[in-house]
Order: sequence, then structure tokens, then C-alpha cells
Amino acid sequence: MDLRRLTELFETNRKTGHGGIASVCSAHPLVIGATLALAGERDQLALIEATCNQVNQFGGYTGLEPADFAAMVRKEAESVGLGEDDLLLGGDHLGPQPWRSEPAEEALGKARDLVRAFAAAGFQKLHLDCSMRCADDPDVLPDALIAGRAASLASAAEETGARPLYVIGTEVPPPGGMGAGHHIAVTSPASVKDTYEAHHEAFATVGLKDAFSRVVAVVVQPGLDFGNEEIVHFAPDKADRLAEAVRDYPGIVFEAHSTDYQLPAAYRELVARHFAILKVGPAATFAMREAFYALEAMEAELVPSGERSRLRAMVEASMLMRPADWQAHYHGDADKQAYLRHFSYSDRIRYYWAAPEIEAARERLFANLARTGLPLPLISQYLPQHHGAVAEGRIEATPGALVGANVVRALAPYFDAAASH
Repeated sequence: MDLRRLTELFETNRKTGHGGIASVCSAHPLVIGATLALAGERDQLALIEATCNQVNQFGGYTGLEPADFAAMVRKEAESVGLGEDDLLLGGDHLGPQPWRSEPAEEALGKARDLVRAFAAAGFQKLHLDCSMRCADDPDVLPDALIAGRAASLASAAEETGARPLYVIGTEVPPPGGMGAGHHIAVTSPASVKDTYEAHHEAFATVGLKDAFSRVVAVVVQPGLDFGNEEIVHFAPDKADRLAEAVRDYPGIVFEAHSTDYQLPAAYRELVARHFAILKVGPAATFAMREAFYALEAMEAELVPSGERSRLRAMVEASMLMRPADWQAHYHGDADKQAYLRHFSYSDRIRYYWAAPEIEAARERLFANLARTGLPLPLISQYLPQHHGAVAEGRIEATPGALVGANVVRALAPYFDAAASH
């Protein structure tokens, strides 16, 4: 993709407060396919991102390396007729996060290899995030140290011959939503200044003046987030001072993380305050899971018990067998944890969809319902939000189409807000 399309979009936002891009951070093919189809339908750019936990040189929790993920997304784009000129790949929170339990030198060596792999695979937007402490780091990392580490990652990307766009800074809390009792504070203009200047100096120190000219966004906290059962809704007036600060940094817009589950009006207000990059992740797979479980409820009405997919039971068994990706996030007694495993806004269940036994159950669910068909009364009962569109012929009464429609329903407010008009 010609990156001038994106930088021109950002410049328009800086001048007018209109126009932006929805950044969908997911590795699930059904979410990616729905996103690409929606972008094509709306004639908007599609930005698909992967985090360093999802995808890395060791496979991440999806089992995909950067080149594998890029190939998968491009194949999905081809299948829905979206051209390469309308597709942008991004890497999110690229840094030592997956290896933070190791000494800094070892973790950062792996992080540099990670960034090289992303750049070499054709990812054109790289968020460099070295804000987390490693095993032998002090409790609080100075801005200069964070920025210096980010510059070393940019050097690794530049060594590949790629010329990506960069995003700097990080939001609080870490990716995946806020923890219990976490206080959400809007980033101050002074903090933006500190982050920007520290990175400017760090890039210059290692001879990356040209690379710094391709820094297009700073991740800041606009005052929103979500937890397992809570949503902190955006209060636009509290971010007005932050919005004014964007004028001080030529070519820069803001990137908003953890925007999942906000009310539709919030996304328009964010774009108006120069949050031209709206990132969404768990809300997309949350919507996908909603549709999966609704389809399984229909399956129970249509398919003999011995032939059913048992999708939810398979997910539950897998999560109990491998609890590392949810146990530290879901607290309470056994019943509370069981509920959160499936229905938490944090959506830790997304770490498990790629497991072979779960994917096999999902395929069986789809095959069963393709064989039986999906009667309108059951769609009305379990996916009533799509009943009218199915009845009118705008959505096919198939499992894949209904899952895609539910994902699109979650993503549409982002694309609406990002539209340039």
C-alpha cells in the first residue's frame, strides 16, 4: 500500500478533526475476513494488526510467525476482493512483552528479532512499546530508557530495508483491558511532550532521523477502558486539553487503545479530538463468541445429542487444562471464574480458539448447521439482531454469514467514525 494515503488521511484529521482508520487487532480468520469485507464495502482502508503475544518469531499463542500471519491476511483479502492498495498490516506492542520475565539484554535481543521479522514480512505500521520492565530492570523505567530501547527496535526494522511508519508510546494499563481497581487518567500534555522528546532524542542518537520522520502517532490514554465486567466510558470534555496538544507535533495524530465496548458516539468524539487511529481487539472476538454460542443453542434444537459439536464444553475443557492465559485475570470462586471464562469483556477465551480440538468442534458446529439449515424462528430467538436482515435476504442464513454479521455489528461504529465525511 502507498503509505501516503495514510499520512494524508492523518493530515486531514489534524486540520479538520475528520477522518481516521479503524485498527482491528485480531488473529482469527473469521474476524479478519469480516473486517476486510466491511472495509471493501465501505471503500475504506483496512488495517489489520497483530500483537507480539499473538504472533512472533516463535509462533505466539496463534502458532503464526509474522510471515504466516501476513500471508493469511492477504489470502483473506483476495477471497473478499480487497486489493493490496487497500490493505495495511500493523504490529502492535512490539517489544519485550512476551519475554519480560527474562533479563533485559536477552528479552530485547528477542524483541529486535521480532521487529525484524515483522518488517521483513511487509508490516508497514509498527508500534514500538518498551514500557514494560524486564527481570533485572528497576521498578520504574525512565522515559529515556524506554525511548532508547524503542530506537534500538526501529534500527532492527530499518536494517531489513523496509521503511515502515512508526507509532510510539503506550497506554495504561497493558494490552487486554484494565485490572481490578485500576484508575484511568487522561494522559497529560506534559507526558506527551516527554514521550515525544525522549524518542526524538533517542532516534537521533542512533542516527535514525529519517526513521523518526516516519513516526505518525503517539499512543495516549483518552480516559476510557474496560475490565472483566466494567466499561469506563469516554468523557470527551476531559480529553480537550490533550487534543489541543497535537498541534505541537507536526505530522502526529493520537492512537487510542482499549476502545472496545464504547458507545458509538464515543468513536466520533475521539476522531474529532485527533485520535485518528481507533484500535479494537477483544470486542471483535467477543462478538464472534456470542454468535458461536447462539449457533450452538440452535444446534441443540436441530441436531441429535450424540452428533452435536459440544463447542462450549470443548472450550471449557481446554481452558481448564491450560489455565495460564486466564487464571491471573479471573478471580472469585469456581462459579465466578467459570462465568468469566466464557463471558468476560476481557475475552481471554480468544487465546484458545486456535487450539485444534476447539477448531474441530467449531467446524463440526458449522457442518451440522449447514446440513440442517437455520430456520428463521431460531434465528429470531438466538440472534434477533440479524433476523430482519436474514428475512430480507441481506444476510445469508448460514453459520459463517451470521458470525460475520455479528462481528461487523461490533466493528461498524469504528468504520462510521473513521469515515472522512
